[in-house]
Amino acid sequence: MARVAFLGMGVMGGPMARHLKAAGHDVTVYNRTRAKAEAWVAANGGAFAETPSEAAKGAEVVLTCVGNDDDLRAVTLGPDGAFSTMAPGSLYIDHTTVSAAIARELAEAGAARGIGVLDAPVSGGQAGAENGRLTVMVGGDAESFAHGEPVMQAYAQRIGLMGPAGAGQLTKMVNQVCIAGVLQGLAEAMNFAMEAGLDANAVVDVISKGAAQSWQMENRAPTMIKGEYDFGFAVDWMRKDLSLVLGEARSIGLSMPLTALVDQFYADVQNMGGGRQDTSSLLRRFRG
Repeated sequence: MARVAFLGMGVMGGPMARHLKAAGHDVTVYNRTRAKAEAWVAANGGAFAETPSEAAKGAEVVLTCVGNDDDLRAVTLGPDGAFSTMAPGSLYIDHTTVSAAIARELAEAGAARGIGVLDAPVSGGQAGAENGRLTVMVGGDAESFAHGEPVMQAYAQRIGLMGPAGAGQLTKMVNQVCIAGVLQGLAEAMNFAMEAGLDANAVVDVISKGAAQSWQMENRAPTMIKGEYDFGFAVDWMRKDLSLVLGEARSIGLSMPLTALVDQFYADVQNMGGGRQDTSSLLRRFRG
């Protein structure tokens, strides 16, 4: 068992830290809004810290799950950042979905301090975090991965080392492209079924057993048909992730027309007031 610090008690970080505590780790948490950290400790035990540097002091493993590149840079390299107190030989694992550039920046900063660094974005959403069944896509060196994998097993069902620093973030971008494309196809298909006078639920029951089957169809089509969109990853978050994809694509001279188109469709959903609804709300563009 390890002494760990977890920075970021949001809908993902809170449950992940809870699984670490349940696995027997000594957990200290930090959150920018102190009340969330206090509430987590009241519910789960452990301790909370006033700053990232205080949380990280003496920790063998420091984990983060925050908002974006700027948030991540602040909690690691800022004036009260975790890297200022992490000891040589300790390990830093970031579960935020951010740019590959900052993943590489943190890997370099960690190496200069003798700290192992893994970029390790996750897939599986809030339900995956709550149930301890996340998929983790990791970038970093093999030694750091071997150090971190037993810790991450507390909340993951699949953990893969994808390559050097930044490879975890690039793999998460691939994941988001696949999800966005499938959801747009599913939204168009469900709208077509309903406009054609078919029983959409019966259609899904049949085609979900064949080649059209997908996780999104099995888990989101029934709620899409009902016009219910409060079950998963928010549109605002998906647009943040797709902006990372499109930015990376531009940097390597790659055209991604479908991704760019679906990103604009998500912008339409935001303009309809659906920014906090889940990503299956693409169907709203057709049906209001």
